[in-house]
Amino acid sequence: MPQAAHRQAASDLRHDWKVAEVEALFSTPFMELLFQAQQVHRRHFDPSVIQASSLLNIKTGGCAENCGYCSQSAHHEKKVKLERDTLMEVDVVVAEAQKAKDSGATRFCMGAAWRNPRDEQLDVVLEMIRQVKAMGLETCVTLGMLTAAQVAKLKEAGLDYYNHNLDTSREYYDKVVTTRTYDERLDTLAEVRKAGINVCAGGIMGMGESRTDRAALLAELANLPEHPQSVPINLLVKVPGTPLADSPDLDIFEFIRTIAVARIIMPQSYVRLSAGRQNMHDEAQALCFLAGANSIFYGDRLLTTDNATINHDRDLFRRLDLTPAA
Repeated sequence: MPQAAHRQAASDLRHDWKVAEVEALFSTPFMELLFQAQQVHRRHFDPSVIQASSLLNIKTGGCAENCGYCSQSAHHEKKVKLERDTLMEVDVVVAEAQKAKDSGATRFCMGAAWRNPRDEQLDVVLEMIRQVKAMGLETCVTLGMLTAAQVAKLKEAGLDYYNHNLDTSREYYDKVVTTRTYDERLDTLAEVRKAGINVCAGGIMGMGESRTDRAALLAELANLPEHPQSVPINLLVKVPGTPLADSPDLDIFEFIRTIAVARIIMPQSYVRLSAGRQNMHDEAQALCFLAGANSIFYGDRLLTTDNATINHDRDLFRRLDLTPAA
């Protein structure tokens, strides 16, 4: 869609969603919900174009947070088989970024398992950002909590997106993590937004939360002063040894409903079909795209878990007549 048309459609943005309103959207008959979401999607995006991002774990394990879904938490090390690894060398990361670009990715995301980075660690990441951006790729990092001074350095380095997920609703949050508060997450997003860096923030479905929790999470995101420019919707990948490994399976149609509702209430955001795709049938992914998902993680790995293979994604795009964004 032309940028002018994209801007003209800004009048349908809202930041005053009530959880009950969002729940009512969830309760819309499935086919009607997808129809509404597709209409919104077409007003803001070309429905046949998918943005492809690649994600690299630049530092593995040893995180001080106790997120119940995460294999990289130091709290779960005795039960989860994962080797810690130090921060990657810059040239190794740049080589991986080149591979991602050659495979069709347009955004390169770098994740480090930190509660919050030390300044000397951040300096290395800043050089990664500069060199990856010089290759013509959009850059995104997820590094945990940040100070205002650290955010300013990321902005100066040219960072395009900062990822910091809310994970779930405020009400369900302490069932998932207790080492960081919900407001601390929002504070980091506020600093990123204030610096003019694009916000990437979403959540994880299937952690035992209720539909009300899913509605509350989406309302929280939509009611930020600006909608996140990127909204990753993840389906829990159950890692043996983590506290949430035995969570009940989420019905796939409920997950697709979540994609559709996110599209309706955050119409200009990229809604990313993120973790969990490796366990989805192609038909489910096709319905996610119909519901308004227009971004995916591209590559065989997502941090420490498997992802759909690049060849499979290329074949799926061909079968669905979808085009990776240039």
